[in-house]
Amino acid sequence: MNLQQLIARFRIEADDLVSKPYLWGDEWLAGWFTEAQEEAALRARLLLDDYTPAVTSIAVQAGVASYVLHPKVYELPVVDFVPATGPVEHLTIVSREWLDRERSGWRDEPADTPRHAIQTDTRLRLVPTPSVAGALRIEAYRLPLKPLANDNDKPEIHEAHHIHLVQWVLHRAFGKPDADGYDAGRSAKAEAEFTRYFGLRPDADLRRSTRHDETQANVAYVL
Repeated sequence: MNLQQLIARFRIEADDLVSKPYLWGDEWLAGWFTEAQEEAALRARLLLDDYTPAVTSIAVQAGVASYVLHPKVYELPVVDFVPATGPVEHLTIVSREWLDRERSGWRDEPADTPRHAIQTDTRLRLVPTPSVAGALRIEAYRLPLKPLANDNDKPEIHEAHHIHLVQWVLHRAFGKPDADGYDAGRSAKAEAEFTRYFGLRPDADLRRSTRHDETQANVAYVL
């Protein structure tokens, strides 16, 4: 489904079919559908990227430990250090607390082949600092790369999920307190249906499930 079709489906579900004017304008709805796709991708981990160079490849300099991640990346199931020469090294993602406990003095270690990585919200710290140049080869869960803005724009997530994005937009539309269509009950019902399908929103530490020092948990969604 493209954005135009999604908006049309929303208007049917919301009984917002009379354009004099509509209760909710197309610009608002486009923003909410963009938000809906981001929520879906985050909750159900729908977009695993191992193919977009801007997301999955980071140049590494000798003597430099910290690198900026692509802004759409939130979780890293796989990080490999590929040196200019020599074998590839698979990096284990851990927390600073784990390194302090298991590898005290790691901050002062001499440059060498990285073995671990620390992921923060926006950066990746290699431990130890790399002694040679190379690249990071990443597999990443991420948010959609582009907003839904034009009529022909399509969500990046699988088409099977598109129709369920309407529930989030119903939630946002009926939950807008200064709009004529405000209906707290319908807003809550739509949010619950969206959550039933895509799952609960994770907490702020989006990195926890791929860290070596944390218990793993599976995330599932229902088609």
